Amino acid sequence: MHSIKRESSPALVAFPREPVDCRNLVGGAFQRSGGGPGRTRDILSPYDGRLIGRVALSGRTEIDAAVAAAEKAWPGWAATPLRERTAVLARFRDLTLQAIDDLSHTVAAESGKTPSEARAGIQRGLEVVEFALALPTADPGGALEVSRGVTCEYRREPLGVVAGITPFNFPAMVPLWMFPIALAVGNAFILKPSEKVPLSACRLGELMMQAGCPAGIFSIVHGDREAAEALADHPGVRAIGFVGSSPAAKAVYAKAGAAGKRALCLGGAKNAVIVVPDADERLTVQSVVDSFTGCAGQRCMAVSLLIAVGDAGGLVEKIAERAAQIPLGSGMGALIDRAARERLDHAITEAQKQGAVILTDGRRTPPPTGYEGGNWIGPTVLDRARPDMACAQVELFGPLLTVLRVSTLDEALAIDRASPFGNATSVFTTSGAVARHVAGRAHSGMIGVNVGVPVPRDPFSFGGTRDSKLGHGDMTGPGAVGFWSDLKKVTTKWALQSDATWMS
Repeated sequence: MHSIKRESSPALVAFPREPVDCRNLVGGAFQRSGGGPGRTRDILSPYDGRLIGRVALSGRTEIDAAVAAAEKAWPGWAATPLRERTAVLARFRDLTLQAIDDLSHTVAAESGKTPSEARAGIQRGLEVVEFALALPTADPGGALEVSRGVTCEYRREPLGVVAGITPFNFPAMVPLWMFPIALAVGNAFILKPSEKVPLSACRLGELMMQAGCPAGIFSIVHGDREAAEALADHPGVRAIGFVGSSPAAKAVYAKAGAAGKRALCLGGAKNAVIVVPDADERLTVQSVVDSFTGCAGQRCMAVSLLIAVGDAGGLVEKIAERAAQIPLGSGMGALIDRAARERLDHAITEAQKQGAVILTDGRRTPPPTGYEGGNWIGPTVLDRARPDMACAQVELFGPLLTVLRVSTLDEALAIDRASPFGNATSVFTTSGAVARHVAGRAHSGMIGVNVGVPVPRDPFSFGGTRDSKLGHGDMTGPGAVGFWSDLKKVTTKWALQSDATWMS
């Protein structure tokens, strides 16, 4: 569908040779969306604003067509033995590894990540594929003689046609967190990627078709809110996975629930890292900087709030100094669009007006040479903020770290627990007692001890709590297997037992 342009001179990222025409994948074939007038979106690279693609935004008609194709194909896929289903995913994994360089540049070109960050995200997504490949042995079912002559067993059953709605910040990784497990357990899957980053999804679709995925089993429909709502309330879609902002997650969850379908919707975050006086300085400084600047802060697991307990001993200033040395382009990517840049600019200005001290102002960081038209902002550290400030409460989704200073660990935990979000809380300490205290009292679903980005690795499941997650189950690991499937329980008796009891 597209090729990557390799420039003779060193470049931050490789772009498509020509703007890509992003099409829907329905019934095993790429086809143009019928989106009406004004329903076409230009895809501009965050790096420099250049046009790299166009996508027609689909609506209910295209969703209906994708669901119909999936419903037609699904019975045959569900009847396919698990090992044969995972064989398709194994070929997909191999093809993705072969194409990882070009795919990384595609992700970077449309999302603003550095190519190395994009590559790391793809590799993390392929870990979920590996988990799915292990299901024939990791989830083989089970049977037990529960009484005289009576056996109970359970069988994993697919739901039918399911769908995933994925965000702009991880164009390849988040889809890879959804469809491999959903397909492995026997569902047909429809992907609705963010309309801001459709190129990577198209490439994943190409790789799935090359891997031999049957027509209609993996589909892609490009669109905006209209397409998302059509999936959420479509009677043919049995389950919805969603990753995005908390307001959008709540809207999708409500609509899916009203339609009687299963939904798992991951929302936003305001992740806190608590630093106590005995923290290892070198480890803390590097980990915190990497966490809030990685992916330009555009990830739901980035640290956004640093709560320094007692005497920080100049540690906050060292974090600001290290962050200020990160060069834009080679060291940190761009924001997704100009609106994100303007939102962060406004947030920094308002925080300063309210009394926060700017230790490092990313608005003054020069953009990389030749990419001045991009959406750039450097790492920013706001010190001496108060818990009631917007910069300490609102998810800003950028390389902005807000610092609060408190006297006690309990004060720090109270601030963290007051947040409506619940993705991640980390603590930096050399004390096991402090680590256990925080892990036991923080309300977040994912806890880090001396870890800036506490993302669980397979087979452990990914998922937060409170406003960061609506629904049951998790997005990866065993929690995802349970979300994308049902357990059928079979109880068997072949003969009346002479010593039968009421339990027989």
